[in-house]
Amino acid sequence: MAINWYPGHMHKANKEMTKVLPEVDLVIELLDCRLPYSSQNPAIARLAKNKPCIKILSKSDLADPAITAQWQTHFETAASTKTLATSLDQPDKAQKLIQLIHKLVPGRPKTGANILAMITGIPNVGKSTLINAAAGRKVAKTGNEPAITKGLQKIRLNEGIVFLDTPGILWPKIHNENSGYRLAASGAIKDTAMEVEDVAMYLSDYLLGRYPELLIERYELSSLPATDIAFLELIGAKRGCLRNGGRVDMEKVSSILVNEFRGGILGCISLETPDMVAKEEVIIAQKRREKAEREALLTAKK
Repeated sequence: MAINWYPGHMHKANKEMTKVLPEVDLVIELLDCRLPYSSQNPAIARLAKNKPCIKILSKSDLADPAITAQWQTHFETAASTKTLATSLDQPDKAQKLIQLIHKLVPGRPKTGANILAMITGIPNVGKSTLINAAAGRKVAKTGNEPAITKGLQKIRLNEGIVFLDTPGILWPKIHNENSGYRLAASGAIKDTAMEVEDVAMYLSDYLLGRYPELLIERYELSSLPATDIAFLELIGAKRGCLRNGGRVDMEKVSSILVNEFRGGILGCISLETPDMVAKEEVIIAQKRREKAEREALLTAKK
């Protein structure tokens, strides 16, 4: 699914981050715990590959804990990468973050210099909430809408650490179409950027296969239909989402499902696993090879 939401401030922020990264001691990347792979910025991975990194698995209270543990093991195979799962409203987790920063960049405060830690992540993942928790005071704006922070800003902590806060940014092209749906379902992209019915159908299909028991419990069903459309029509009828003539209002029921997922009302759900993503990457690589071969063939014919 193509995502047509890349505001100008995101392009500007990407350029600013690229410029300042050489001065940064450590990168803190916030990931949505429900979709750690899809919420990673590939540009950050390339630009900061030689720097220590802390991956914060945000909104862990909404994710499947067993799958969260799989992702932590997956990420920490890299020696300079540590992970921390948090719901961001836990002060003890903020202190653990400070301890991890000092562990990964040892000795800097003894020289009298501050540790410069860049905080980055997709929109609406909780960067400002994390900064406020670590600072022990409100120093960054928070909100439920993507794109609250517009530019880079420095925030000094008492522990010899300076946070470089960055806007929530996506990237111009998302090669894995499944990631596009997951990002949309999580609320990382403004709802006006795509049809909510498409997002709900993708989400329904996934939940029917992975979390059927949660759907049965939430919507008080004796059994589940086989398809995403049939499922949406069923819960739409139960919730009274009807138009004239008794037809189900698909936009209305789609919004209900997506919002209940985002709010954790359906239960603790993760939208991807390391094994699932590995299989998707194989398919993506194959499609890229096929595209390159077609382009080479066309060039040769010309």
